[in-house]
Amino acid sequence: MDMDGVLVHEEHMVPGADRFLSALKDNGIPFMVFTNNSIYTPRDLRARLLRSGLDVPEESIWTSALATAQFLQTQRPGGSAFVVGESGLTTALHNIGYVLTDREPDYVILGETRTYSFEAITKAIRLVEGGARFIATNPDEKGPSREGTLPATGAVAALIERVTGRAPYYVGKPNPLMMRSALRHLGKHSENTLMIGDRMDTDVRSGLESGLQTILVLSGISNEDTAELFPYRPTKVVRSITDLTDNVTDPFKT
Repeated sequence: MDMDGVLVHEEHMVPGADRFLSALKDNGIPFMVFTNNSIYTPRDLRARLLRSGLDVPEESIWTSALATAQFLQTQRPGGSAFVVGESGLTTALHNIGYVLTDREPDYVILGETRTYSFEAITKAIRLVEGGARFIATNPDEKGPSREGTLPATGAVAALIERVTGRAPYYVGKPNPLMMRSALRHLGKHSENTLMIGDRMDTDVRSGLESGLQTILVLSGISNEDTAELFPYRPTKVVRSITDLTDNVTDPFKT
């Protein structure tokens, strides 16, 4: 399941999300909490969720930063990167032995941050123009907050692409790569797994393209009207995750 918009809004729990997670645990149903946000490490996110009243094990949290690091480890082990992002991304890259540098890096990697620097973006542009491969953790152009919409990685990636003419490779949702890496981490198969999310363009699409059934919750970005604009549909639509609490073993029961 996605995290922001499904379990929490910024630092506040979606009402009833704690009861839903308890129902999963009580019924022995393994789960993975997803986020395209690469700012935080799984340890950071566990602490954040605990402050919101949600107990999610560190090993049950999967981020676009982890998926990006796993992808790079298979593509170019022991490589180097110039990173525009926060500790969630830099820690994941350090853990696979990557060198972070602005001197002829193999990759420019753009992640989520709340403090985008014009200097860092300019440096990224020049490195991409110089031949560095361009990777972005996720394509989300905006995200929710209690105050309103926030610009996200996809919006900044579009700026760099417009200047350089080089499009990034997005690792996070809706790329099925992120979903499949999480399935391997869970040790489960797509036919026995479903995706719960609040976005049609990332959550539902990535679930669909990975062969999963999907549930759209209306507690985040997408609403019933926006859902109708897409050429594909979720398997089920619910108001919030609390609507699933009483039937976690058969979530498609009518």
